[in-house]
Amino acid sequence: MANNKKTVVLGASPNPSRYAYTAANMLHERDIPFVPVGIKTGEIFGMPIQNLREKPSLSGVHTVTLYIGPQNQEEWYAYILSLKPKRIIFNPGTENQELMNLAKNNGIEVTSACTLVLLSTGQY
Repeated sequence: MANNKKTVVLGASPNPSRYAYTAANMLHERDIPFVPVGIKTGEIFGMPIQNLREKPSLSGVHTVTLYIGPQNQEEWYAYILSLKPKRIIFNPGTENQELMNLAKNNGIEVTSACTLVLLSTGQY
């Protein structure tokens, strides 16, 4: 059952030990379209990781799931908001009140949760 919650995995990594990789895997298994974006190069499940530094233009984004620590988020605020997601998931360790407030002010739903748990429990 495919759904249309196109998800940007921000901070994507081809390293299977990273949570961002596990999240991409779970999205892939559930036929949820996703776009891996990060500073690491490589591919995940046949999809090339888009270069975050090039701020790839993406449309139809439903969710941005964050795997970038708060100390590294600020330079990407404008880019994240430009994706016009319906929601941003702040995974454990990525919570950032400043970005949360910016998102809310732009009408974006803010969720502090673990994408892996949301997917595992059918709450995604």
